[in-house]
Amino acid sequence: MVCTTRAAPCAHPPAGFLTLAPPLAGAETAEADDRYAIVVAADIAVYGAGPARPTGGCGAVAMLLGPDAPIVFESGTRTTHMRDVYDFFKPHLDSEYPEVDGALSQTVYTDALDNCYRGYQRKCAQKLGVEVSAELPAYLLFHCPYCKLVQKSVGRILYNDFLDSEPGDPAWAKMEAFRSVGHEASLEDRDLEKAFVKLSQDSGLFAEKTDPTLHCSRNLGNTYTASLWFCLVSTIARCTEEVVGKQLLCFSYGSGLAATMFSLHVVGSVDHIAEKLNLQQRLDERVAVSPTEYTEVLALREQSYGACDFEVTSSLSTLAPGAFYLVSVDAMGRRRYARKDPMAAQRRTGVANGTTARL
Repeated sequence: MVCTTRAAPCAHPPAGFLTLAPPLAGAETAEADDRYAIVVAADIAVYGAGPARPTGGCGAVAMLLGPDAPIVFESGTRTTHMRDVYDFFKPHLDSEYPEVDGALSQTVYTDALDNCYRGYQRKCAQKLGVEVSAELPAYLLFHCPYCKLVQKSVGRILYNDFLDSEPGDPAWAKMEAFRSVGHEASLEDRDLEKAFVKLSQDSGLFAEKTDPTLHCSRNLGNTYTASLWFCLVSTIARCTEEVVGKQLLCFSYGSGLAATMFSLHVVGSVDHIAEKLNLQQRLDERVAVSPTEYTEVLALREQSYGACDFEVTSSLSTLAPGAFYLVSVDAMGRRRYARKDPMAAQRRTGVANGTTARL
């Protein structure tokens, strides 16, 4: 994908965007000299046995930053919220599996969304003279650990818009009972949550502005730092023509926590990006494995995590041509990689043998 910081307003979120922030800031200065930067957001989300495991996934999105691109960051309005909280963390250095406080994680995610949305509204009013509501952007994109949380987040945006309305406004008549709910209580009020999620669905807001952005999330699961960017990928791939000339309001979140809200503006054709993404074909080329086989692969991965002095002997059959892979780790922990022949035949769609799948 190609993004620029020229000819329009700019942004920067955590969870993948912290890497993008320095080159983005550099591109906005007079010293940029039309230079380009490549930013890669990549991650693997795996969990120990339990209910979180099916939400896991992996993926990578590469972005080219430079002048005169069709996707532009809005300048001066991005808003960041940070807080020290243990909602998701990795205290066990001998394991890649995280500790997750699911209820807390949802609460602080929602609180971060509130803070970022309020801050973004204030900046747009002060700097651009624009009143922001859910109706303004053509698309609403979110960091997506799982799609149900995104559905709740669209409802939460509507809740914030409701709080901005005058008491007794007939447009919000069915929601008036929630006006007296305090902020902290609202974060855990399930009746409030359900009411605004339903409103987002009944009004068509979710279907129009967010559902098209979730195609990758539904197919890949959680990709951590790449999550928001896969929502952008989905939008470009599935709404290639419709997105031109539109604003995309984006919310990025990283546990711990840091979150940012910003806007992108699509100012030119993205046909060439959609063509290079070739998204649906890439999704169709994935290799299906059963839950049992997936568990076996993770068991092998657990055995090798942090280990030294071993060679990887599993099959390369499921790797795409040109992919780099681990060959061995020596006694001092030095890793050796190789690359699969880029000209090798494309892998076939099928079912992998979990005991031979690549670690």
